[in-house]
Amino acid sequence: MQPQCGATREGFQVGRAVFRGGVHPPEHKEATAGSPITWAPVPGKVVIPLSQHLGAPCVATVAPGDHVVRGQIVGDIEAMVSAPVHSPVAGTVAEIGKTLTAGGTYVGAVTIECDEVQDLESFAAVPDTGDVRARIRGAGIVGMGGATFPSVVKLTPPAGMEIHTVILNGCECEPYLTCDHRLMLEQPERIMAGAVHIQKIIGAGRVIIAVESNKPDAAESLRAVAAEGVEVAVLPTRYPQGAEKQLIYALLKTEVPHGKLPAAAGALVHNVATAASIADAVEFGRPLTDRIVTVTGAVARPGNYRVVLGTLVSELIEHAGGLVGDVERVISGGPMTGMALGSLDVPVTKGMSGIVALPRGSTAPVLSDDQPCIRCGRCPEACPMGLEPYAIANYAARRMWDSASDRRALDCIECGICSYVCPTKRPLVQLIRMAKTAAMAKGVKS
Repeated sequence: MQPQCGATREGFQVGRAVFRGGVHPPEHKEATAGSPITWAPVPGKVVIPLSQHLGAPCVATVAPGDHVVRGQIVGDIEAMVSAPVHSPVAGTVAEIGKTLTAGGTYVGAVTIECDEVQDLESFAAVPDTGDVRARIRGAGIVGMGGATFPSVVKLTPPAGMEIHTVILNGCECEPYLTCDHRLMLEQPERIMAGAVHIQKIIGAGRVIIAVESNKPDAAESLRAVAAEGVEVAVLPTRYPQGAEKQLIYALLKTEVPHGKLPAAAGALVHNVATAASIADAVEFGRPLTDRIVTVTGAVARPGNYRVVLGTLVSELIEHAGGLVGDVERVISGGPMTGMALGSLDVPVTKGMSGIVALPRGSTAPVLSDDQPCIRCGRCPEACPMGLEPYAIANYAARRMWDSASDRRALDCIECGICSYVCPTKRPLVQLIRMAKTAAMAKGVKS
């Protein structure tokens, strides 16, 4: 279906459904949408993973016993696809070791014992050498919508690919999450400044900030500070509106070619929080040392908290009043794409947008055996990528990896819709992930 958004002087207006497939699950945003951003307390220690991004993990640049200041680099590497990590506090390095992450893997980490007195307004600024991209890289900016791709790489498109449109993603289509919503309400000028910086770096002729229709106040907040030439697009509320390829199609009526990056369609997509961080890095040399996290669900005080990176999830939940009732799962991120935590003693990282505590009975049952596909057709109908999830999953269950690849397993964006709509609750996403892992191990390209 072609998008039906009409441009006006104020910006794009809401239209009909603008991409194929998708669903509109219960939003569950009411508990935190009206909650202003507040600082979570600085803990007694922070655990800084040396891999908080896609790409090469960093190597520690400090040693036990070193005293560090807020904003000081504690891990770096000279790989192209990587991003340095900084101390979010003033304190003393206690250990260079490993930590469990929200994804269930162990990575290298720097543990810092925090000084009793902290000044969260001060930081060691990234040097200004006149190279804007170098300053963004030095600030450790990555995609804060969850993908954690190093921003400087996105801002350096392949030779010969002209970017004509910059899109800032403020859709926040995942249920429960409201951290981007609050950022758009409380700091729209920082988002707008980031949009302008990105446009200048890329040389794009057009900038669009996309917001879903369930956040009209955010759209108005952005329009009130809109820079010249920046459009605000209000799109129908439908998951996964914020996925790059779906968002590009919704706004530009252009499909990203199969197996290609958005740059091939002349577009560059950044999350609104990433844009704000880019503005802070370019203008002030501020490293990425904290982020806004929505803590919601079965907790005593749901809210949007600005958290220093490396704070343990257990301590953040305690600050939110603790878990209440019979909690079945705690998820890092949103319920559609997030990861169920095996332990609450994992650190908050650059890509962690939410902590959602789900009460018992609110999630699909965990089945010990795979259930048979009943050929209902719901998953291909809902898949925003036009795939046949049931077929890929069937091949994956039988370890027929080549056949799964032939069904375009690598095009799956792992949005979770297929599992959501499946009446027999098959673990479709998990099976497709297995197929993707096997394909990438064999060197199959998307």
